[in-house]
Amino acid sequence: MDVILTIVGYFAALNILGLALMGIDKWKARKGAFRIPEATLFIIAIIGGSVGSLLGMYLFRHKTRHWYFVYGLPAILMIQLLAFYLLTHSSLTFQIM
Repeated sequence: MDVILTIVGYFAALNILGLALMGIDKWKARKGAFRIPEATLFIIAIIGGSVGSLLGMYLFRHKTRHWYFVYGLPAILMIQLLAFYLLTHSSLTFQIM
């Protein structure tokens, strides 16, 4: 049970971070301040924060004119969902020490 809580906490934290980074970057864009690199926004999505990043993109109307975000973030989410499906519906078993 400890492992499941850790995994859920990991994904929750990354999605909150992805959402927050989109909002912070939008705020910085309006102020003309130093911006968060696009690579950072993508890395957060790739390592598990794709739902929060996608939600933040549309909630804050940020990066919606960039095709690589409009198509890239949903593609990352679809790949992650496919990987989750394959891991949960395969005959592979994982043993945690």
